Amino acid sequence: MNSRQRRGVILLLLSVLCALGAFAGVLAVIRDVNSKVGPEVSAYRLKGDVAPYKALSAGQFEKVSMPKRWLSENAVTDLDEIRGKIAVTRLREGSLLQSDMLVRRPELGAGEQEIAIMIDAATGVAGKITPGATVNIFATFKAEQQGQKDQSKVIVENAKVIDVGRLTALEPGDADDRNARRRAETEAVPITFALSTADAQRVAYAESFATHVRLALVGGGAEAPVSPDDRSYTLDEDK
Repeated sequence: MNSRQRRGVILLLLSVLCALGAFAGVLAVIRDVNSKVGPEVSAYRLKGDVAPYKALSAGQFEKVSMPKRWLSENAVTDLDEIRGKIAVTRLREGSLLQSDMLVRRPELGAGEQEIAIMIDAATGVAGKITPGATVNIFATFKAEQQGQKDQSKVIVENAKVIDVGRLTALEPGDADDRNARRRAETEAVPITFALSTADAQRVAYAESFATHVRLALVGGGAEAPVSPDDRSYTLDEDK
């Protein structure tokens, strides 16, 4: 082997050693980054806005990978967690899904049925009543005959709200002739209740024939019986 060949072998060995050194350096950097960042896990990001109290589906989310240490403890890493749940507030596009954004959708009990009615937004609904809330349902009735008195009644107590719909503008054609004028150019929210057959009939009757139907939120969501003396009211009772 002449001197030129020896120099070539030495240069080749030096190139190999430099390459190995660079490779080792890259591995060291990767190990350092992994030690600081940690393993990655799956998280879920919203593709678009989701309205409050609406049911969630897998199609509303996209899967992303993120270092586990960067996620909060309540981050959702398994979409099975959304099954049977609804958004508790408005969810914004691009937000990472977290368990405190969700609440289990109220379910019907034995003997209960769903019934939905439109409630005027001006009567206290406006954001205060959500799925799972407990409310008393009041209706006011005009006197039908001379000598009778206008009356307010508690038609259903401790009704369970299972869904709150979207604010909707009402037009005269949305109601019967008797209620068309008072509902014209107003906004209402469809509220769905879980009620017994008898209570569902009371609500249906009140929506058709009452002057107004109002909801009163029961404090703390706990059931509170209404005294028989307080179930109806006429103005002359305060005289």
